[in-house]
Amino acid sequence: MKNKLFVLALFAISLVKAAPPVEEGKTIFTTRCAGCHNINKMVVGPALAGVDQRHSIDWIVNFVHSSQTVIKKGDPAAVDLFNKFNHIQMPDHPDLTASNIKNVVEYIKTEASSVAPAKTATGDSSPKITHAKPLSFMNYGYMLIYFSLAAMLVATLLFAYQVKQYQRKVEASKK
Repeated sequence: MKNKLFVLALFAISLVKAAPPVEEGKTIFTTRCAGCHNINKMVVGPALAGVDQRHSIDWIVNFVHSSQTVIKKGDPAAVDLFNKFNHIQMPDHPDLTASNIKNVVEYIKTEASSVAPAKTATGDSSPKITHAKPLSFMNYGYMLIYFSLAAMLVATLLFAYQVKQYQRKVEASKK
């Protein structure tokens, strides 16, 4: 019985260890990085798409382990990031191994390439909203709601005016 449990435990550990690097990177990114970073947008920290092209993997590992150490050494890129983001300190992650950080970078590369905007025929890469219709007089549902609300507002105002006129007549007749 103990041997079966031991084999089962070894199998479970091997499954955890065999997780693809991108999946491990995704897990680390969502639990550790996503609060301040996005892959394609600046949040509290910079957008991370292309980080592997802007910096060497050794630089990234050192910066993630202790950003303030890299900044205090006078690294121009680190100092520039620190100044650009209003001196907000990135938390240190000394418990992450270089392999963990490389997996996060692999995940970032995978995500950045999967959501890269496609160029249109005009050369514009801005995202287009295709499911939204512009408001127009030809949009009958919108116009029906609009005119119904306007009519209800006018009816409410007329009713309030009539009630006020009635109150004034009643007060005038009491005097």
